[in-house]
Amino acid sequence: MAKLVFGILMTVVWWMFHALQMDEELAMNTVFDAKHAVNRAAHAAAQQVDRDKLEIGVLSLDREQAEAAALTYLRENLRLDAELNPLPGSFLRNRVLVEQFAVLGEELAYPFTYRNEAFDYEVTLDRPGVVLIVRVAFPRLFGVLAPVEWDLKGSAEMVYD
Repeated sequence: MAKLVFGILMTVVWWMFHALQMDEELAMNTVFDAKHAVNRAAHAAAQQVDRDKLEIGVLSLDREQAEAAALTYLRENLRLDAELNPLPGSFLRNRVLVEQFAVLGEELAYPFTYRNEAFDYEVTLDRPGVVLIVRVAFPRLFGVLAPVEWDLKGSAEMVYD
């Protein structure tokens, strides 16, 4: 009888470890997919050139177009609605929060080092660009892990030849 109870308990413990491993793997896939989406959104935003200023030789970003492009890329890559809530079929379950969106324009002296103490982030840009910080929560599958949230950081600068 004792061996039967021990076997059942060990099976339960093994299942718990298996659930923990699956949760960890899903968490890593979530952070990688979300990080790629943040990077794509930052790069899309950094390519929104202010054409009026470009005509007079000034490299500058159109702030409204940059923000719209970043949000569009986030929505498309993470399958979110207009309020950044997950759509059916998204791998996320919680709302995505854009915590920081900064357009670093032509008014700065380049190379410029952007620092954000609140998010412990620093990046040096050689030309106008964008910094994007997004909070993503992991939708735990089994509840074995404690809630996991990440502040994913991305930045990009204008590309020209």
